Amino acid sequence: MKLISAFVACAALLAASSASADSRVFIIANQPDGYGIDQCLAKSERCGAHAALAYCQSREFAQAVSYRRVDPDEITGAVPKTAGVSCRRGGCDEYVAITCQR
Repeated sequence: MKLISAFVACAALLAASSASADSRVFIIANQPDGYGIDQCLAKSERCGAHAALAYCQSREFAQAVSYRRVDPDEITGAVPKTAGVSCRRGGCDEYVAITCQR
């Protein structure tokens, strides 16, 4: 009887830990919005917390664990590089990674 109780307790603990660890990373284009939210997200500043949380909640996640700027080289093959565009003049797109958790 103790063995069955221990097995049920372990199974419940395992199910609870796997449900709470459900997270996903979203890569989104960081576009200037005129309010400065893009810079808050890209620099992982505290002012971007509300925008990241709203983004996660809009996708049925409970919280935003982290948010940061992502270099296009970090995104393997998903972001095409524009030939002949100088990034120094603001011609390159920036991307933000938001990690959401249930």
